[in-house]
Amino acid sequence: MWAASTVTMLVLAGLLPDFRIQSEDGDSATDTAVAAAAGAGAFGLLSALVWPALVRLLLLVPALVLGLLVFFLNGALLLLALRLNPAERGAAAWETAVVVAAVMSAVASATGAALAVRDDDAYRRRLHRLAHRRRRRAPPCPSTPGTVFLQLDGVGHDVLRDAVAKGLVPTLARWLGEDGSPATHRLTRWRTDWSSQTGASQLGILHGDNHDVPAFRWYEKDRREVMVCNRPSTAALLQHRAEARAGHGGLLRRDGASRGNLFSGGAGEQALVLSIATRRRGRENRSRAGYFAYFSDPANAVRTALSFVAEVGREVGQSARARCRGDRPRVSRGGLYPLVRAFATVVERDVVVAAVMGDLLAGRSSVYADLVAYDEVAHHSGPTSHDAEKVLRRLDRAVGLIEKVAEHAPRPYRIVVLSDHGQSPGETFRARYGLTLADLVRAGCGLPVPRRARRTRSGAEARSAVRAALRIPVEEREERSRPERRRREPIVLASGNLGLVSFPDVPHRMSREEIDARHPALLPTLANHPGIGFLLVRSEEHGGVVLGARGVETPLARLDREPGPLAPFGPAAAAAVRRTHTFPHTADIMINSFHDPADGEVLAFEEQIGSHGGLGGAQSEPFLLSPLVLGPPEPEGAEPVGAERVHEVLARWLGETAEPGARLPRSRAARRPAGAHAAEPDGVLGEGRS
Repeated sequence: MWAASTVTMLVLAGLLPDFRIQSEDGDSATDTAVAAAAGAGAFGLLSALVWPALVRLLLLVPALVLGLLVFFLNGALLLLALRLNPAERGAAAWETAVVVAAVMSAVASATGAALAVRDDDAYRRRLHRLAHRRRRRAPPCPSTPGTVFLQLDGVGHDVLRDAVAKGLVPTLARWLGEDGSPATHRLTRWRTDWSSQTGASQLGILHGDNHDVPAFRWYEKDRREVMVCNRPSTAALLQHRAEARAGHGGLLRRDGASRGNLFSGGAGEQALVLSIATRRRGRENRSRAGYFAYFSDPANAVRTALSFVAEVGREVGQSARARCRGDRPRVSRGGLYPLVRAFATVVERDVVVAAVMGDLLAGRSSVYADLVAYDEVAHHSGPTSHDAEKVLRRLDRAVGLIEKVAEHAPRPYRIVVLSDHGQSPGETFRARYGLTLADLVRAGCGLPVPRRARRTRSGAEARSAVRAALRIPVEEREERSRPERRRREPIVLASGNLGLVSFPDVPHRMSREEIDARHPALLPTLANHPGIGFLLVRSEEHGGVVLGARGVETPLARLDREPGPLAPFGPAAAAAVRRTHTFPHTADIMINSFHDPADGEVLAFEEQIGSHGGLGGAQSEPFLLSPLVLGPPEPEGAEPVGAERVHEVLARWLGETAEPGARLPRSRAARRPAGAHAAEPDGVLGEGRS
């Protein structure tokens, strides 16, 4: 590698007019080569000794700035190497030093990789050395198998099956025996709760309890706060609540590692974990440790930075081609989105994969890592788009790399690949009807709406319904118009194709009767809109009721016999809706968009053409890809239902590979009374909750 760096420096000195190398003793080729070797050696030493300290300072800046700072810091190290070397008179402009340092780091990385690939013994020795360093202060590694859980965020069961058939994921196809080799894994579909999004699913999977997470965003009246699952303060609170209810530390509490997740799962080793990102002091603040572990090698930093820039260019090009082709549906992909996409598909992926490799070499018992690349791209390009397929290819290569490293780990490993939810295609609610869900709610309440919303058919119909509903006796109209009876405006939030309406001035969850008394046109306006599938509201008479178009009303207690508006959403929808109805912080009005069972499309209330968060289509059907040596997820080929049930399955698999006598998280099934179920009929609160 030193020789390759020396040659690279000589070549660049000949190509770049602003970069020169000259020996103090003479201008002969030999003297110049010696000077280049000395310069390359000095640069390598500075990269090994000074760069880690610079990276620690670099962690104080936002991660998206990392790509630019890497180049300038690397160039500064090169200039310092040229100044400190007494056997050399080197000079370079700032911009030239940045280019030279980047090329030298990239060449060093490529050289090291090539040497390792071509010499299996050298590669194995290097891995064992790294593993030995990590285990120096740790107890001896047990011989029982460890387990790695790799979460491919947002990849649905059918999307993965199609990707295997198309040859997009050769590693996973080989595990399933699709290439003619013996199968080592089984593919199982599982079904999410009503809230089909990472916050609810991952909380249930890692901590065994996702009670009272009705959506990705919701309003809690007692706290007077909008909760958002990917906000650090919300993630920390949700984890605290789940741990208190579940009664155990989490899935990973026995020598586990959590990488790139929203929640820790009780792991002792944590990196890029959102729920601990707000902690400023103590050893528990490990949320950015993964960045340091990865970027402490300048070659990794330069390679990732170059890939980051390339990914931004790729997104700009793909977006431009989509506009030129007139693709439909389509959403805006400008602003900061190219940077966000590059961070998710490059930086987060590289850091998480490197952290998992380190966990394997350290011999950890369990690892759970989240790779978010596909989910981010599919939101804006579509779940089955060409852009999303390219991301699946790269994720499969990452899984294959982890598989190779596992072969050199100090203990055997079983790799489980799973997803937390899928994605359903479809255009946005706004694109189809010309107004947002918030506009429709405001129109149904008789509140002012933007002019563009008033001009739409939906807006005009809502205003007409309000005028008709307000034809009431003068005394009642005067009572409602008194200043002391004025209400605050509703809060309207969206989670994919799931909408939530809350009235913040009412401290409790409003009933249907109370909503009708205040806004008599609101519920009919929403229920009869063609873009809305059904509503869930509390009823003083029935406890809970599902509302559909043309006045269809189905009490929750009768959903199994009369699915009514839930019929297009499948047989599991009734239990999911009943369970959400028991949550203390369920919104006053829960709205699920229209769903077409024929093509699986939904209408997102956010600006996404691949969405998830509610019921309908592939978003509720993620997958489990598990080794055959582990027991099947459910007996007789049944599908697990709910994230809490998936937690029980994963905990059982950890028990199958655990050392004798190891204590594992107690499953929720073991804590339920005999005959109890996750979702009781309407009017019965689940699992003794009040």
